[in-house]
Amino acid sequence: KTEVMSDEVLVDVAGLLEDEYARTILIQTSSRPMSANELAEHCDASPPTIYRRIDRLREHDLVTSDQELDPDGHHYEVFEANLQRVTIELDEDGFEVELEHQTDPADRFTDLFEELR
Repeated sequence: KTEVMSDEVLVDVAGLLEDEYARTILIQTSSRPMSANELAEHCDASPPTIYRRIDRLREHDLVTSDQELDPDGHHYEVFEANLQRVTIELDEDGFEVELEHQTDPADRFTDLFEELR
């Protein structure tokens, strides 16, 4: 899924990508889902700091979350990057920025099927 951003959203997303914690969260969760505690260790930050960044990343659909079960039967939330590409183009009207989000295989199959119709 690709999203063309307004100037207001561009400023917010650019601020997020400038933030070291947000970038580290995206990088770390691009290869596998991670809990907030794992991210706090990788970012050398407190869990509340991680949750604040995750909330901002979620606002722009840059991370997704899922529930996992630990060996003791407790549920916990894990986060995964949902950003594949950021494209910035310049033309006579200014900048056009597109965010391309990850899609799961089922969604890609559905999109391909819809294109064939």
